[in-house]
Amino acid sequence: MINPLPSNKSINWIKRTLNLLTTSFLTCFFTATSFAQDTNFYIFLSFGQSNMEGHAKFEYQDTVTNDRFQVLQAVDCPDLNREMGNWYPAVPPLSRCNTGLTPGDYFGKTLAASLPDSIKIGIINVSVGGCKIELFEKDGYESYAATAPGWMKGMIAQYDGNPYGRLLELARIAQKDGVIKGILLHQGESNTGDETWPKKVQGVYNNLLSDLGLAPDSVPFLAGELVSAEQGGKCASMNPIIATLPALIPNSYVISSADCEAVADGLHFSAAGYRLLGSRYGEQMAHLLMKE
Repeated sequence: MINPLPSNKSINWIKRTLNLLTTSFLTCFFTATSFAQDTNFYIFLSFGQSNMEGHAKFEYQDTVTNDRFQVLQAVDCPDLNREMGNWYPAVPPLSRCNTGLTPGDYFGKTLAASLPDSIKIGIINVSVGGCKIELFEKDGYESYAATAPGWMKGMIAQYDGNPYGRLLELARIAQKDGVIKGILLHQGESNTGDETWPKKVQGVYNNLLSDLGLAPDSVPFLAGELVSAEQGGKCASMNPIIATLPALIPNSYVISSADCEAVADGLHFSAAGYRLLGSRYGEQMAHLLMKE
């Protein structure tokens, strides 16, 4: 016996049922996705060269943890029991396995102390000592890395040869957990005197926002000054160039290094200098967030 073809009424019923099931599935999917992201978990990206990766030895006071301040590990560090891509209490080193105290440490501590207890802070630090800003250019890093000295190539290799790519990879992981609220930079010593540096930084900033699906100029960008002339800074002449960033990036702010203690090489801050500089990054970001 041949089964009769379904009527138009039956076909319409089937279509409506499928549409309802599809709508219900999508609603459940996007609802589950939205609940997976904690809007009270504020994520901050940080990158740069040696001062951002951490040059000073950290002390006991720097290792006191705060449950509301976390770091997303940038490289595997077996000796620290940390794996790349996982969250850990934010204690130094925040960059690679053997780096030191950074402005990021006291940025996070200051910000956590300034914001309500309901807010958690997460930081990502991808930095390479001695590098130019060109290492973070999306389309130009390979040619720069190819000419880098051997000691730098070893650092770059820890980020699979592409520090910008690692920063982006980690930022995308972090976006599943929280909301990107700011980007921090400390770099410029290796670009001292380069009048095109602000434009290059703008390019990195714009690429990050575009690749992360963030609106143009929507994320505050904080850039720190280099060691000041008063502290014997060998690259202090770069600070007037850094000061021009806000003219190119509307949502950018320059963090003063005045009175931030430096060490004898005239390039790096001492631990005390990092604490003061980092607290200034944190104070500026807290001011911006409280205005939202």
